Amino acid sequence: MKARFLGHVVLYVRDLETSLTFWRDLLGFEQKGDILGGKAAMLTSGRIHHEVLLIEVGDAPGPLRGHRLGLYHIGVCVGDSDDELRQVREELLAAGVAISGTADHVITHSLYVEDPDGNEVELYVDVPDYDWEHDLEWIEDPVRPLNL
Repeated sequence: MKARFLGHVVLYVRDLETSLTFWRDLLGFEQKGDILGGKAAMLTSGRIHHEVLLIEVGDAPGPLRGHRLGLYHIGVCVGDSDDELRQVREELLAAGVAISGTADHVITHSLYVEDPDGNEVELYVDVPDYDWEHDLEWIEDPVRPLNL
C-alpha cells in the first residue's frame, strides 16, 4: 500500500455555524452540503470532494493542551508567496482572530491560529524553489523566527 495524499480531517465542534464562520467564511473553504440533519457540513478547497468535515456535538470538553497523544494541529496551505501570507495575516487581524505564533520552517512560512473550538491551525505557504526532496538539510534546521 502507498498513501496518495491526506484526504480529509473530521472535527467535532460545539456550534456548527460558529465553526463555518471560521472554516468557510474566513479560510475560504466551500461548503458542499449539510448532512446529519444540518448538524454537519462538508467543506472543500476544490481539490477533492471534501477536506474538512465539521460535526456539531454541542457542549463538550475542548482539545487537550501541551504534550499529549493525538492531534497537534492541522496545516492549511494558503498560497505560494510571503505576499499572500501577509494578506492572510491582515485578513485574520481584521476578523479579530488572534495569531498565536509564527514560524520559518525553511520549507514553509507559517502563521498559527485556533479555530473556535481551540484546535490549532497552521496557515502556511511553501517556500518557492526549495528542493525539499533532495536538499534534506531542512529536516535538521531549527524553527526560525518568521520575518514577514
